[in-house]
This record gives sequence, C-alpha cells and structure tokens, in this order.
Amino acid sequence: MAGESVSNTGKRKGSTVNEPPKLDLECYIHNYSGRTRIQRLIHIGKYSAYLGVDALKLATKEAKETRDLKRYLKALNYLRHIAPNEPEAKNDQVWCEQSERENQAKSAHLEAQLKSYKNNLIKESVRMGNEDLGNHYQSIGELGKSYEAFSRMRQDISQAKQVIDISRHLIEVGIEQSNFNGIHSNIQKIRGIQGSAEDEKAIQPFISAAEGLVRLNGSEYKMAARAFLNTDAGMGTSCSTIISPNDIATYGGICALASMDRNEIQTRVLENSSFRAYLELEPHIRKAITFFVNSRYSACLSILESYRNDYLLDIHLQKHVDTLYSQIRAKSIVQYFIPFSCVTLDSLNDAFASSDPNSTIEKELAGMIERKELDGRIDTQNRLLTSVFQVPREALQNNALDTAKKYEREARLRIQHMNIVGAELEVKGAKKQQGGHGSIVGSFDADDGGYGGGPWNESARQLRSRPTPW
Repeated sequence: MAGESVSNTGKRKGSTVNEPPKLDLECYIHNYSGRTRIQRLIHIGKYSAYLGVDALKLATKEAKETRDLKRYLKALNYLRHIAPNEPEAKNDQVWCEQSERENQAKSAHLEAQLKSYKNNLIKESVRMGNEDLGNHYQSIGELGKSYEAFSRMRQDISQAKQVIDISRHLIEVGIEQSNFNGIHSNIQKIRGIQGSAEDEKAIQPFISAAEGLVRLNGSEYKMAARAFLNTDAGMGTSCSTIISPNDIATYGGICALASMDRNEIQTRVLENSSFRAYLELEPHIRKAITFFVNSRYSACLSILESYRNDYLLDIHLQKHVDTLYSQIRAKSIVQYFIPFSCVTLDSLNDAFASSDPNSTIEKELAGMIERKELDGRIDTQNRLLTSVFQVPREALQNNALDTAKKYEREARLRIQHMNIVGAELEVKGAKKQQGGHGSIVGSFDADDGGYGGGPWNESARQLRSRPTPW
C-alpha cells in the first residue's frame, strides 16, 4: 500500500551549498505556481544546507494540498534524511491512503467519462475529456499518462487556439519530464499557427521562455540568450508554471555575458527596451552587465560570484553555473589583455583572483592558450604574459604573394583556353538548323584521336603531330 514505508532515497547527490544564499525562500517561491513550486522546493531542499529543512517542510505541505503522493513521499524522504526529528518528517499514513483511494477513484471516473464521450462520437466532448484527464494525471504526478492524454487531444481539434492550448500543456509536462525534444517540436507547432495578433502577443513570452530553456539545457548559450532576450515585456504570472520574470533576467543576462561580445551585449541587452523591464527585477545582473561593457571586469565577476550560491540552487541553471562562469571569466581576461603587449601575472592575479585555492592564474592562462582562447605566451621567469608579436608588413607581403599566385593561375587558365579555341579543339554544343532539328557539329573519335564528322576534322589530324602550343 502506498505510503506505508519510505525508501532511503533521501541521500544528497551532487555538491551541497553550505553557505546561506541571498534569496528569500518565501519571496522566491511566490513567483511560481503549479507543480514547479514543489519541484523547486525539493531541489533547494536537496542541495541547500541552510534552507534545506524549511524548503522540504514547505514542499511536503504543498504536495499534500495537490494530492501529489509521489512528490510528498520524495520530499519526506529528503526531510527524514537531513532532519529526522522534525514533526513534518513523520509519514502521514492516513493522508497517503486516503489520497491514493481518491486519486484512483477520480482516475476511473474520468476514464469512464471519456469512454462514454467516445461512444457518443462528440468530438468536442472527447477533446475536453482528454484535457480533464491530462490535468488530473499531471496534478497527481503521472506525467507519462498526462502526456498521452494531452497528445490524444490533437485528433479532435477544430480551432487554431486549441492547437496552442494543447501544445502549451505538452510543453509544461515536457519541462517536468525534461523531454526537451518534445518541447521543441511543440514550439514549432505553435509558431506554425496563423492566429490573431492578440493570441500571438499573449503566447509569445511563453514560447520564448520555453525555447530558452530548451537551448539552455542543450548548452547552446548564445541561442538561449537570444531566446530570453526576445521575450516581450509584460509576462507577469502568465508563465509562472514554468518560469518567472526574474528567471528571464537571470538566464538571459548570464548567457549573454558568456556568449556575446561587448558590442552585442550593449545593443541586444542594455539597449533592448523589452528586456530592460526584466533587468529591473534583478538589478545586480544589470549592474554586472554594465560593468562588463565598461571594462570593469573584476567588479562584474565579483557580483556574479556573490550570487553563485543562489544559481546553484536553481533547478535549470545549476548544472551550467560552472561552465557559464568559466566562459565569462575567460572572456574578461581576453578583453582585459587586448590593449597591452605584456601584463604581469601578479596584476592579473589581483584583478582575477580565483576563489578556488587549487587554481592559479598561470594554470588558467596556460589552459586558455592551449584552447586558443588567448593569443599570448607566458614568461615564467619574469612572470609576464606577453602578446604574440604580429608584424603587419609580413602579413601584407604574404597577402600580396597569395594574390599574385591567384592572378598567375587565372592567367594560365585563360591562355590555355585561348590556345584551345585557336586550335579549334573546343567542344561545341548542338545547333538548331532551319528544319528545327539539331545536329552535332562534331563528335570526338577516340580511335582517330580527333573529331569526326565535323568541318575541322582534317585540321585536328594535322595538329596531332605538332607540339602543343601551351
């Protein structure tokens, strides 16, 4: 019977965040609705040593309100592991048994109702019956059955708006399942619908946010940044089942810093009126981007580092934090080094001191040079980073020689073609005659070594004994 025992799945996996984050748990979770609230609370409970207990308590409470037995037991397992003496860590056996009975009864009722709709051949009723069944299965955590029910709605649609509604349901379930291939296909289906201007404006933030999550999951940071940056202002709570406006600012800003150059960041981020509305919700992201554009790289990195713990507790951003921060740091070092012919390693270490005690600036620079991210050389004796000396005159001479070689080759080909034409060895196509029938001017005779049947056959034979003019 469900709920009788709790398996030992509450062990933490991955790195635990031991320091307190800057986020306020209640304010943070207030930005979301639906099942993503429970999912994010459980994620924070797994990885935060500071907020873990409070997050898991809240998760168990939220799960009981939605009658999601699976999520309740999952949150309970983690809570028992880190705080077994808390009152909320005790399994509510009565609630589990009652919820299981009610969920099974409602599932059976909705299945029977849908079957009667199918027997009556009422398409609209069948579509709505599948929608009710999909919503029910989603609410109790049966995501596979929910996805199937929503997919069956497609065969009974009659309006463009219904296609959008179905795809939106499937995108939400797909994000919970991490089925990002299915999400991308449903995004394309919505974009292929020619709906009214109002419908397109209402769904645009949801589509851009969903596409951004797909690209972020695939580590396509530049494409993810563009998707988030293209999100129209005025999202509000319309996308709270998957993402919040604060997330748009955070994901878009960090991905832009990691993948775009300074000019592109200036035009696409800071001068983007739609995205500016989201940046106002996360002023530290706006400040970090401004510092980067103004060449204040150490200040930019310092701000991002101070919020690292928050991003490690984000359900979508966690596994990308180290990569994104590494790319932003590498870009900052490259931009810092551009105006100089040489820089001391001590000054670089002061400007870009790493929080990792095992990492040194020399190792980091050596790695960047090996990956061809940085065009420089390390002088270990004098502790200098020197730029590779470029000789403009040498580059100009090499360019002139390449141009001369290309000109010489083209000239030889033209002379060769002129000699072929002068020797009357050019192969010509068919000509139309008066009667409308085409005739071949000449045909190549492999045995004879020339063209037979043409007016220059004799000339071709004579030329065989002559030296080739080219």
